[in-house]
Amino acid sequence: MHHFNYEDGHLHCEGVDLNEIADQIGTPVYVYSTATLRRHARVIAAAFDGMDCLIAYSVKANGNLAVLKTLASEGCGADVVSGGELKRALTAGIPAHRIVFSGVGKTREEMVLALETGIHQFNVESGAELIELSEVAMGLGKVAPVALRVNPDVAAGGHPNISTGKAGDKFGVPWADAPELYHQMKALPGVEAVGVDVHIGSQIGDLEPMRAAFKKTIGLVKFLRDAGHDLKRIDLGGGLGIPYQASDSPAPPSDYAQMIRDVTEGLGLQVILEPGRVIAGNAGVMVSEVLYHKPAPDRTFLIIDAGMNDLMRPALYQAHHDILPLAEPSADTPRTTYDIVGPICESTDKFAAQRKMPEVPAGGRIAFMSSGAYGAVLSSQYNARPLVAEVLVDGDQYALVRRRPSFDEMIQLEQMPDWLS
Repeated sequence: MHHFNYEDGHLHCEGVDLNEIADQIGTPVYVYSTATLRRHARVIAAAFDGMDCLIAYSVKANGNLAVLKTLASEGCGADVVSGGELKRALTAGIPAHRIVFSGVGKTREEMVLALETGIHQFNVESGAELIELSEVAMGLGKVAPVALRVNPDVAAGGHPNISTGKAGDKFGVPWADAPELYHQMKALPGVEAVGVDVHIGSQIGDLEPMRAAFKKTIGLVKFLRDAGHDLKRIDLGGGLGIPYQASDSPAPPSDYAQMIRDVTEGLGLQVILEPGRVIAGNAGVMVSEVLYHKPAPDRTFLIIDAGMNDLMRPALYQAHHDILPLAEPSADTPRTTYDIVGPICESTDKFAAQRKMPEVPAGGRIAFMSSGAYGAVLSSQYNARPLVAEVLVDGDQYALVRRRPSFDEMIQLEQMPDWLS
């Protein structure tokens, strides 16, 4: 569910006409709905009511400070994968004891920051990282709480690039190596095994791969407990899918929660979850303006002012986004088949191929639906284009929560060497 609907002939976010935002802020622009963010956070929390459960929102899905502050007010923790994301979460008011640090390539500096901050847990992804964390923690006189991320060799995810649980993926430690690494951890100073972590992919609609991976991981927890490891937590990652189009029907959070209750029942474990897309995805749209129509022998290009640097998902994952005109089409509005493309000098700068939709004139505006996750966070300044602006709506009010930098500000990050001055 989301709060983007046509009212009085115009697409609105909650009580605000998206045309008003485009007029004031310019395009392209991301627009997020507070009501949708809150509703999704509450639906997930309600599904796990009564369980010892830490809902650690995945900051990589959408790390805007205003979004994080909104979710912090709903009691969400954070799953971070960099020192920058950790600082964002803390700045937004998420307490350190509700933050887990994931990722395969943590630096010593990031480890120091997380240890000094006092985070809830490190999700460690290799033996080398474990040794490094031990050394860093010892140097600070601290003990790092650790869950090893295990790779269960279970395939899942809506695209090969977002499947993370197969044996050939870079994530996690090989399943067969996990018992020995936990044994080594007992002898290492500065680290303490507190749980096991698993995450098999993203945009997962079918719960069965998750169930298989979770049951396998629970078996490992029991084995390790029998071997003398006092494990208190299981981090089950994120990955629950969202509907990007009407034909999508991913499992609802209620079914997801019941499956997790079934596989963890009676073990006395704190369950850690890392939802991202399922909270933020349908809470945002990207608004863009049509620049030109360009006829070709076998198609018509709709050229817009947003590029793949603003919304990377179609180029990176061949992802589908529903695309709606901001002006509500009538029953007799002509339909046209477009290839929707941007101004970037790349053939991959294509948002949709042969998309049949209501005609949109030059100067008309369109909204890319369900772009609140992995949209603005993946944006770049490729082709010297400024980062896209972001706006948060709450009821009938809105605020600019990331402004578009000027060209001068972009240039000021660079400097000439002395021999060229």
